[in-house]
Amino acid sequence: MSDNPFLAEPVSSNDHSRGPNDASLIIVEYGDYQCPYCEAANEVIDELLQNFRESLLFVFRHLPVAETHLHAKKAAEVAEAVGLQGKFWQIHDVLFDNQWQLDDDALVRYVTQVGADVDEVMAELGKGPQRRVESDFGNALRSGATTTPTFFVNGVRYDGSWEYEPFSRYLQEILDRQEMLGEEVAAPENW
Repeated sequence: MSDNPFLAEPVSSNDHSRGPNDASLIIVEYGDYQCPYCEAANEVIDELLQNFRESLLFVFRHLPVAETHLHAKKAAEVAEAVGLQGKFWQIHDVLFDNQWQLDDDALVRYVTQVGADVDEVMAELGKGPQRRVESDFGNALRSGATTTPTFFVNGVRYDGSWEYEPFSRYLQEILDRQEMLGEEVAAPENW
């Protein structure tokens, strides 16, 4: 990890997000569809979204570690191409659920499974989706993210445990400090 603890590219309407746009807590994850830690973190994020319903916005950005995960970049590009059809989160979850089988034939099956048009997805590959994944990758590096998953909470890198209990306590502490101060707070110190 780099010494830079801040998110280089602010969250925008172009990001893939779950949760209310006016949330007090914004988590950005840089992840890889073949990373087993990202798959485990995906389950934690789902639980956090349920329990911090009105307070949490989650953003997923791509950081495919192609040196060790040979299908990660292609899976990310397919997710972006499917996202153009409004089904990003459906394919996102299917890719994590099947991360040990992400060869080309499997990706086509998953595209069909989520109800996206395979021909449209194939036509988009190598165009906008590729540029989006490359842009996320570059933003990750500028933010100091070099491993997956890497999380930022309200623009500050979170280096603590991403297991549910410690991550939940961390988020609750931010909310408590925001309430106490009557304003948004980036993150508590010493985490």
